[in-house]
Order: sequence, then C-alpha cells, then structure tokens
Amino acid sequence: MSQELSLHQRRRTPTAEEINGIPWLAPLHAHERERAIAALQVGDASPGDYVCRLGRPVTYWFGVVEGLLKMSSDHADGSTMTFAGLPPGGWFGEGTAMKREPYRYNVQALRKSVVAGLPIDTFHWLLDHSIGFNRFVMNQLNERLGQFIAAREIDRLNSPDLRVARSLAALFNPVLYPSVGQVLHITQQELAYLVGLSRQRVNEALTALERQGAIRVEYGGVRVLDLAALRWHVFQAGEQGKLGRKKR
Repeated sequence: MSQELSLHQRRRTPTAEEINGIPWLAPLHAHERERAIAALQVGDASPGDYVCRLGRPVTYWFGVVEGLLKMSSDHADGSTMTFAGLPPGGWFGEGTAMKREPYRYNVQALRKSVVAGLPIDTFHWLLDHSIGFNRFVMNQLNERLGQFIAAREIDRLNSPDLRVARSLAALFNPVLYPSVGQVLHITQQELAYLVGLSRQRVNEALTALERQGAIRVEYGGVRVLDLAALRWHVFQAGEQGKLGRKKR
C-alpha cells in the first residue's frame, strides 16, 4: 500500500542521524537551526521515484541524505540530457527555489534513497534572516554554475572516456557533495545511466582512469586517489578534443 503513495505522501520527520548529515545546519544560529529542523521532512524514495518534475511548482528545497539521484531533462526527440548526478550530502535547486519558478528539470532516484526537503517558505525565511545560510547558498550557486559550464563544454566533445572522467570529477566535488569523501558508492550501471553510455564502455573508461592512478575501483564503488589528477585528465582530454576539431 505504501508503494502506491507519492514520495510527498510518504514524508516523515528526520531522525537525529539524518539531521546530523545535513551540511548547511552547522553555520546557523541556534534559533535558526531550531526553526529549520522543525520544518524539515524526509522521504524514502524507491528506484524510479521522481523527487521533482519538469514544469511542477517548487514546494521544497531538496537534498540527498542517502542514495543517488539523477538530474535530467527530456528532449522533444525522446533523448535525455543528464545535468548531474546527486550523491549524499548534495542539496540542489536553490536557484529555482529562490525564484519560486517551476522546475526546468526532472530529478529521479536511481536507487533506494532518503531525500530531505526544506519547505520553500522556510527556505526564504532563512535567506531573509541568516547570514550563514546565505553564504552556503551563494557557495552552492557559484560552484554549480562552474560545474554546469564545464559539463556543457565537455559534452560537446563526444568522447566516452571524457564523459566518465567528467562525471566522476563532478561527483567528488567537496563543496557540492561534502558527504562523499574519498569513496563514492556507485555501481557501473548507475554511472552508465548518469553518463549515457553502456556499462561495458563505462568499465573500459574506469580501467583507463585506474591505470593512470586517478581512481581505484573497489567493491560497490570508486575511490578517488588523486582528484587533481582526475580533473587534469578532464582538462587534457578537452584540449585534445579541441585540437582534433581544428585538424579536421
């Protein structure tokens, strides 16, 4: 019966452990934190559940407590463009929440996940009253803008290895996803969904990155050994792609 209910209808009060994993609560003053915690809700999302959908009005500012989400948009020709993977610790949609505009993307659970939501009115109250919250949101917006600009440039290169490297570098972003740390719990199939490639092709790209010493593939996930090297690989591949276009 519970599976027939929407994610919103399955919302509940967060546990103390779930609250402790929310990064933006720390810089708040005590009364601000109390107000935010009283308003927070969480939902247990099943694979395939939509957290938000294109065109729907914004009601919450969302974050991932546990699991993995995908932010994407469907094109008229039936293709899908993935903007970002959203691992634990990641909060998203602050630009949409600030403008109170309809969502311009879909966010869907790739696996069983716990998603937190801060009601839009409480989000705006914190913007009006909390310097610490404003700083967090400003850092989010700045980091997300840089991520999306880089993703747009790299997507044009049409290199499978580059797509995998870019996606991993983005998922290990310490500002946007502070809960990931050095190990990202993700399957090759889930990474394939995010990158838009086959699982076999993703495996080949991971093997190449592992040979370069940037990552180590472990049971149930990927450990980053050198994030700077992983980002350097992305830059180098981008430069090579530009050179290749000039030669043609």
